[in-house]
Amino acid sequence: MADYKNKIYLASPFFSEGQNDRINQVVSLLKQNPSVDRQGIFLPEEHQFESEPMGSFKWQDAVFSSDVRQIHKADAVVAILDYKLEEGNPEPDSGTIFEIGVAFESHTPVIMVQFGNTGKLNLMLSRSYTAFFGGKEDIQGLSKYDFNELQTKYTNMSVI
Repeated sequence: MADYKNKIYLASPFFSEGQNDRINQVVSLLKQNPSVDRQGIFLPEEHQFESEPMGSFKWQDAVFSSDVRQIHKADAVVAILDYKLEEGNPEPDSGTIFEIGVAFESHTPVIMVQFGNTGKLNLMLSRSYTAFFGGKEDIQGLSKYDFNELQTKYTNMSVI
């Protein structure tokens, strides 16, 4: 089983240039990881059901259902917590928090990533991760983290 390549669901906001830059950095690191399936990284922003008008009921239903299904199919969820980092807002976005909750409840390991350092982490998030990578240097460890072993990696952030 050591050679198993894990499928990853990448939970993250993707509404700004900064957010997309962080996604690209994380994807690049995951693709270097020998325990990750390079072709098995699901990016929700690439599956937006353009055949339906954005915001319509059918679009909402299709995107929601697909994302939840993909979380359940994933071997792990990697969640980027930084939302409006460039604006000084360290809080994760609500969609990413929801995806973390779905993953946790379905016993899918959650690997949290935070580029910025707020020094504080919400209690519910602090108890739902398997590993936490915080800060630009620490995040480099995503390229070597063993998604088959899933060793616990803690953060020293204060819990609120």
